Amino acid sequence: MNDLILIFSILFMSTFVQGTEIDNKLLKCLVCRSTIKEIEGEIAKIDPSREIEIGNYRLDAQGNIIHKKVPLARSEVHMSDVLDNICEKMSDYVRATYKSNGQLTILNLIDPVGGGMNPEMSKVDVVQDGDLNKSLKYYCEEIVEEHEESIISLFVREERNIRGQLCTDVAKLCDPAEFSYENDEDNESHEEHEL
Repeated sequence: MNDLILIFSILFMSTFVQGTEIDNKLLKCLVCRSTIKEIEGEIAKIDPSREIEIGNYRLDAQGNIIHKKVPLARSEVHMSDVLDNICEKMSDYVRATYKSNGQLTILNLIDPVGGGMNPEMSKVDVVQDGDLNKSLKYYCEEIVEEHEESIISLFVREERNIRGQLCTDVAKLCDPAEFSYENDEDNESHEEHEL
């Protein structure tokens, strides 16, 4: 009887749970790119007119403390605060493959614009895994910990194509050819922002 239950359980699991071999390098790349996207979202929430005073508390020749004001959203202090909590957002992400081509992706279950269910969910098959997608948060924490200084530096300097620079050039998690189309989009949006 126990053997029959075991066989039925195995058949049930193999029928209803989609298991897919995951390319860990691609998965880490996708996590890196999603992490940067989430950071950009957090920065966009801050009023651009808010500023913070920074300085090294040294005195100039007249005995005055040297301070300068910088936008809060792009300050090192704010960026450090954002990085402390950004990986918590990975709890809302799932691994999935596009129905049209089988390409691996990770999706936020919640639509960042409307707050409801992400409309992309109808275009994908969710990939079940044993860790309930906790590895996405782990990969995020690994990336942030290892590249924190680079992330802060890129955002403070307001660099173009931060996703490409960090995930491809610095962390070397992504293949440059896979996301080259985004470089053109980032350059266009940055030029529009400057106008």
